[in-house]
Amino acid sequence: MMRKAPSIVPACRALLAAGLLVAGGAAFGEGNPRDPYEGFNRSMFAVNEVVDKYAAKPVAQVYDRATPLPVKAAVGNFFGNTGMLWVGVNSALQGKFADSGIDFGRLLINSTIGIFGLFDVASELGLERHDEDFGQTLAVWGVGDGGFVFWPVIGPRTLRDTAGWGVDYAADPVRYFDPTGVRDAVSIVRFVDIRASLLPSDRVVEEAALDKYAYIRDAYLQRRLNQIHDGRPPRLDDDY
Repeated sequence: MMRKAPSIVPACRALLAAGLLVAGGAAFGEGNPRDPYEGFNRSMFAVNEVVDKYAAKPVAQVYDRATPLPVKAAVGNFFGNTGMLWVGVNSALQGKFADSGIDFGRLLINSTIGIFGLFDVASELGLERHDEDFGQTLAVWGVGDGGFVFWPVIGPRTLRDTAGWGVDYAADPVRYFDPTGVRDAVSIVRFVDIRASLLPSDRVVEEAALDKYAYIRDAYLQRRLNQIHDGRPPRLDDDY
């Protein structure tokens, strides 16, 4: 059962407050042109590390050990399918109409033959999965990144991607599940599943990074550049 969509005014107010907070943190920057709020970001990164160490990661580890692989695959497929409508909308907003058609086709096939998305039948049929969000749409429309920001819990973003995340959050179908208990439980399972999927990368980061914060920041910025340009980012000497 779905409920009426709430007003996005509170979300907009929260984003405005976040922007003011980041602007205040700019005074602590350390000179990296891609990271003008580095002092603020490192403080938030430290907070996030504590939350992750004592809450998110232990729960994810228990989930990863206790949950059979087919179940984890089904959970990941289900949540991937719930977001496919919004992926298709963003593909269309970026002018990728063929991709958008594939996205909507994946949603239809996996929601029916795939039993509400538990099975990724569309991939077996050769329909490629895309990963589009409103932050990428804003980038395609020419909006600059606005600088790197690290938020507790939701993790690394740019200012542009923070605004995009706010729109993605408002469009998330899980937010409109009813009753509230079901929505909260589904949201928690999704968070734990995502965190569990990142466990293999933890050791890589710990072993490879002299500065874990800088490593994660640079990896995020490079990944977003690849996503925005569909795997064909501009050369380093290009004016991007």
